[in-house]
Amino acid sequence: MHCLIRYLSGYVKIQIKGYSPERFLNLCCYHRIRFWGLTRIGTNYELYLSLSDFRKIRPYVRKTHTKVILKKRYGFPFFLYRYRKRKLFFISILLCIFLIDCYSQFLWDIHFQGNKRWTDTTLTTFLKEEGIYPGMQKKNVDCQGIVKALRKEYNDIVWVSASLDGSRLKIQIKENEDALPIISSTQTDSLPADLIASTDGIITNLITRTGIPQVHIGDSVTKGTLLVSGRIDILGDSGEITGYQYTHADADIFADTQISYLDIISCYHNKKVYTKETKKSGFIQIGSVRLETWKPKMSATSEKLCIAHQLKLGENFSLPIFYGHETIKKYGFKKIKYTKKEMQTILSSRFRYFCKDLEEKGIQINEKNVKIYISAEKATASGTLYLNQQIEEETETERITLERNEPDESVGTDH
Repeated sequence: MHCLIRYLSGYVKIQIKGYSPERFLNLCCYHRIRFWGLTRIGTNYELYLSLSDFRKIRPYVRKTHTKVILKKRYGFPFFLYRYRKRKLFFISILLCIFLIDCYSQFLWDIHFQGNKRWTDTTLTTFLKEEGIYPGMQKKNVDCQGIVKALRKEYNDIVWVSASLDGSRLKIQIKENEDALPIISSTQTDSLPADLIASTDGIITNLITRTGIPQVHIGDSVTKGTLLVSGRIDILGDSGEITGYQYTHADADIFADTQISYLDIISCYHNKKVYTKETKKSGFIQIGSVRLETWKPKMSATSEKLCIAHQLKLGENFSLPIFYGHETIKKYGFKKIKYTKKEMQTILSSRFRYFCKDLEEKGIQINEKNVKIYISAEKATASGTLYLNQQIEEETETERITLERNEPDESVGTDH
């Protein structure tokens, strides 16, 4: 702050010569003339004075018979004096300040923090549908409304904060990491349903909440076997079925299952090889208007890399001005054969990814029996995985209509 005040008011650097410059310095201190940066050069001194104090030292210079040499001028007043004839320069400065002030009234950037499940593109698209987009006036941004809209639309977002920092809308999000998978709104538990086996297996665990279980632990089932029935028999006094009650069967049923694994890759692959032919093009984009030095043509065997930077004044004051360059590189393909070790690495990596995907779905892998076979033209990973997983699958309950037998009525006659 002191440096800023000194620059705006102006200051000078002087050199003091004479028989007794120390006496001059003592007089300045006595009359409260502030100076800084005092440096001794032989028998002389150099120091800095504000412009207002520099105008006060003439009497003390005469009294001490010293000589003051002005070395350099600093500050805004000397800047104005130096460029006093360049009116267009000052007009440009004022115009720049005016434009920055106008741009500061708009929102130019939306920044998200903490979102993992929902991408920035998804959230930006949703906010645009709600009327929040880069380029709108900041006075129309309702931070509380944004928080309510996000909480209402995304159930797994447990906390949201929205704030305006400069021309940036900063949205901080906390997602529920233990959120359950999204269930379709058309699915309902009010409809009668049975549970059937989705694959072959041997039942290892059975927890029934609603419905009548049709299997027991240790039973072998095939795909489509009825596991839990949503139809409950209603029995009469004599034990006969008088009707049915229907419910939505609900249970957790685990079984030991097995699946076959097969992955085949070719021993040859096409490697992308870049040529030395590279073309670059710079650009400046203001809003939706883009100015390019030249527009290079793309071909089928070329790719484009675009690097863009947004102009910012500080961390949170973004302007609708982008600059950068585009690079177009040409490439070709070269047929290369994998080494034995590379093929083993690729197949092993893909197998680990497959197993990781199963575990993320809640499937437990009991045993892996997969081997890699390499021939002259291809490499194969094949085998069997022994799993423990939930196998229940919902299906509509078949309704049964009971036929009621009416008692026979006969008319008797007397003879």
